[in-house]
Amino acid sequence: MVDVAVMGAGAWGTTLAKVFADAGNAVSLWARRPELADALNETHRNPDYLPDVTLPEAIVTSTDARECLSGADLAVLAVPSQTLRDNLATWRNYLNGDTTLVSISKGIESDTYLRMSQVIAEVTDVSPERITVLSGPNLAREIAAEQPAATVIACPDENRAKLVQAAAATPYLRPYTNSDVVGVEIGGACKNVIALACGMARGRGLGDNTAATVITRGLAEISRLGEALGADPRTFAGLAGIGDLVATCMSSLSRNRTFGEALGAGRSLEEAKKGTRGQVAEGVISSQSICRLAQANGVDMPITRAVYAVCHEGLEVAETVAKLMGRSKKSE
Repeated sequence: MVDVAVMGAGAWGTTLAKVFADAGNAVSLWARRPELADALNETHRNPDYLPDVTLPEAIVTSTDARECLSGADLAVLAVPSQTLRDNLATWRNYLNGDTTLVSISKGIESDTYLRMSQVIAEVTDVSPERITVLSGPNLAREIAAEQPAATVIACPDENRAKLVQAAAATPYLRPYTNSDVVGVEIGGACKNVIALACGMARGRGLGDNTAATVITRGLAEISRLGEALGADPRTFAGLAGIGDLVATCMSSLSRNRTFGEALGAGRSLEEAKKGTRGQVAEGVISSQSICRLAQANGVDMPITRAVYAVCHEGLEVAETVAKLMGRSKKSE
């Protein structure tokens, strides 16, 4: 048993708090809002994100980050990728000297174009060997409902990966280890953009052939970027690659897929936000930084570029489909 601090009480953070508690660990959950912390402690439910899921009573929720992180063996960083840096600037002062940091945010930081593990290392000044990345086909509601799933724990230090693996293993969640942090993070960040594209196609009334095409060609461009950055190409054939991509592109529980579907149906960004709790899908934000990262590394990512054009340049979805289909013919 280890002491786990989950820093963020959104759907995925709350779900992972449940996973770690069900695995027999002591779990502290940090919530930003006092009213949410009170509700979690009093009812053992998250009324905002998982109202139908009863959480283990062993989870203790607090708005005091210092209290949550004090003595934590694992610190699970469960805030959106674009707010991670600001939160860590405060939290780093509360970390123990050997706390293992677990990154679950999927994105590329705007302006710096850094992966989340790079942001964590830069802000906290801890070595990469103390930073693990958790990713895979992990739709929060399904895991919270204890439907069987698997995930990947990536870390350059195999022993730390195994530590997190053991702490997160339950009868319904099977963690695997991997040393390819770059590949796992690139797969997790880029799949959100491809899911937007799949949603846009569905919103236009297009069918499964189109979805399969977008997923397959999306995986190809994700792999190109990953390999250019030093990733192991085998990672993209696994849970953190094609597994995460398929789940995010095909599920109605996927915020990126749902957001893209609204855009494909002709709604504006502001209108699409109404269907995702007033939040912009991560892929909308990441599409810009991923495009810039790809350009800097000479990588062609036409689907990602098309999503960026729709979200940030006002290109119509119908025009995007025509442009993609009209690209020059070449060998697969």
